[in-house]
Amino acid sequence: MLLKDHKDLKAAITAIPDKEKDKLLLRLIAKDKVLTEHLHFKLLEDESDLEERHQLLKAEIDESVAWLNELRKATSKDALVILRKLNGRVNHHYKVTKDLNTEAELRLYLLKTIPAGYNESVLSPMAKFNDRLKTYFLRTTLALYKKYVKLHEDLQYDLKEEFNSVLKKIEQYDLTRAASELGLPKEL
Repeated sequence: MLLKDHKDLKAAITAIPDKEKDKLLLRLIAKDKVLTEHLHFKLLEDESDLEERHQLLKAEIDESVAWLNELRKATSKDALVILRKLNGRVNHHYKVTKDLNTEAELRLYLLKTIPAGYNESVLSPMAKFNDRLKTYFLRTTLALYKKYVKLHEDLQYDLKEEFNSVLKKIEQYDLTRAASELGLPKEL
């Protein structure tokens, strides 16, 4: 049931006394963790808090990738798990802050630092994860590219060099043909 489809319900809600309306609103907000965090950010935090969130998430990316690199026998499955987890953290950051600039910066940083594939044998049980890692990497890059194109030209200019390094990484891992089929350019 959508509120916009029920004009009489909308009118009844607006007629509720303010005190009762506030109680209902607070109960509803408490049920949605992301909305609560978003409202906290919007109402109680400022630019310095956004920068702090950005730096904390960047440090989390560094720690996870360092852990991956320290593994003696890191596999594509390990990289895929970490990439998905960190990509989810960046998504959460965006849902809370609604800041396209830091989202794009963090996603570019993640794609730049994490491996896009491993040299595993075709007969290895991890070979299927290597393909999944490459596919996930390409799809994440494509989603970011679609957002990048919509950014203001000043932000595009600031992120252009970083994005080109991710596109070079795609070439390095022999994903150029798949990338071009998806519509990713070779260079910005």
